[in-house]
Amino acid sequence: MSVTIRDVARAASVSVATVSRVLNGKGPVRDETRRRIRRIARRLSYVPHGAARSLITKRTSTLGVLLPDLHGEFFSEVIRGMDVSARRHGFHLIVSSSHSDGRETEALLRAMRGRVDGLIVLSPDLGVRKLLSNRPAELPLVLLNCADHGSFDSIRIDNRGGALAMTRHLRSLGHRCIAFVGGPAGNHDASERRRGYREALRSAGSGRATGLELPGDFREESGYRAADEILRARPRPTAVFAANDAMAIGLLCAFRERRVQVPSEIALAGFDDIPIARFLTPALTSVRIPIFELGARAVERMLQLLTSGPVPATRAKESTLPTTLRIRRSCGAISGDRPGQDFSLERRREAR
Repeated sequence: MSVTIRDVARAASVSVATVSRVLNGKGPVRDETRRRIRRIARRLSYVPHGAARSLITKRTSTLGVLLPDLHGEFFSEVIRGMDVSARRHGFHLIVSSSHSDGRETEALLRAMRGRVDGLIVLSPDLGVRKLLSNRPAELPLVLLNCADHGSFDSIRIDNRGGALAMTRHLRSLGHRCIAFVGGPAGNHDASERRRGYREALRSAGSGRATGLELPGDFREESGYRAADEILRARPRPTAVFAANDAMAIGLLCAFRERRVQVPSEIALAGFDDIPIARFLTPALTSVRIPIFELGARAVERMLQLLTSGPVPATRAKESTLPTTLRIRRSCGAISGDRPGQDFSLERRREAR
């Protein structure tokens, strides 16, 4: 039988209201009484009833997180950043996936109603209007990588700038025919990365004739399938830029099976710099996103909203996290690096 707040009050010879004030940190209580109540609560292993407590505090100490998917290292690293930050402040997460489905998103928003204090949404496939139709008006919202942020706080990644820098880097190595394996249609991250790739080719004065764009879906299988078309193309690309690391890993596997050497026969680069990227053979050159920081910042911003109260639309904050090139063996720019070595473009330049 579970211990109740009445059991704690009886053992401490105080009222239930006094125990409630101590455990919720609300109202004046003598220090000696506070220490006695907490000591007895620990001895009895009393755990406050979450639902009853939320009725009093109007808070659940829980944040809702809605992601398009839960598969892969990118999303696990985002969740890890959120979880570390949330726990540091005494909050917990309810995490769910929309599978980039508008109807699923609407159902999940309804399911979270009344269960969370705020909602963090990473939705590169869906517009803000879809979210608003089922979001309780009073629920704070932080958006990650959304195509349009409306009047809400948002955090974005410099997808275009990262893709632009990587494509220019591959050109600086002498590559004149660079293939690009893109992400899902309608995905904001994917479209921005494609935009950066195209801009780099145009700015070099070469036009799109030196490019080869292939469809992908951000999964390993789509990268694997793209390899055959890349190898059949004439002229054959000498470098491939995948719009995320998962597809780059699929490409690397396919090239290995076909005995195509990376990077001596074809250079390879990805995007995201997931933790495993530097432990591949060869280690994968990638555009680094601060994935952990993206999750942690989202929670920190949400907690600011919960503390400050509703923010006028005109004061909604939008921030963009920068990207960095991580140059490793797969692009052929360096050789002899140790497994697991991290080598940024800035460090390579300093070494010259």
